Amino acid sequence: MRLYRDEAVVVRQHKLGEADRIVTLLTRRNGLVRAVAKGVRRTKSRFGARLEPFSYIDVQLHPGRTLDTVTQVHTVESFAADIIDDYGRYTTACAVLETAERLAGEERAPAPRLHSLTASALRAIAAKQRPHELILDAFLLRAMGFAGWAPALDECAKCATPGPHRAFHVAAGGAVCVHCRPPGSATPAPGVLDLLVALLKGEWDYIETVPDSVRRQASGLVAAHLQWHLERQLRTLPLVERTRTPAPAGHAG
Repeated sequence: MRLYRDEAVVVRQHKLGEADRIVTLLTRRNGLVRAVAKGVRRTKSRFGARLEPFSYIDVQLHPGRTLDTVTQVHTVESFAADIIDDYGRYTTACAVLETAERLAGEERAPAPRLHSLTASALRAIAAKQRPHELILDAFLLRAMGFAGWAPALDECAKCATPGPHRAFHVAAGGAVCVHCRPPGSATPAPGVLDLLVALLKGEWDYIETVPDSVRRQASGLVAAHLQWHLERQLRTLPLVERTRTPAPAGHAG
């Protein structure tokens, strides 16, 4: 079978035998690909460090029956150095990669938008210019949109009556009106659903003015919505550290 090239985000890796690793890649054209990187655990390996998680690479692969084989790899961008030295950003980036792998679906199912979104999220986390948990929430909302799971925010999830609405019910699909509101619906604080809309649209000037309490509620709704659709809890999501925004000058906290 012929060799092929692709751009990829390294999602995870694990040991195989004494010197090899299996790497999981989210590629631009081929979706999720699992491949053997032979000899990368030896100190003289040509490309071991290039296959670490949080790397964006150009990779050449030889197709196999169950696993492909990495034959060449070049680093396009490496986000690891700016991520792993900060626990909050590290756990956030791990949640991005775990979510991307779960939402990519079957192996070799093309997911070019998810690939680009994942790379952009890692780039933003590494840049350290915005709160990492907000980057994660924006990523989760947009990734769910690609999967067809985006929560209804501007209209009722059940009857499509235009909002704004006060209640939110995960199983119903998002915001719900007073007539459709199921028992057990959440009633988020004012501004929470507005924040979710802003995260979807990337309105960062507004997003960064939102109080911590509103951010926390929004994050909780996003996580609950995602995990309801995945039908299981993400391993990394509970580990994400939440930062606190500084109080304005003269404010007694």
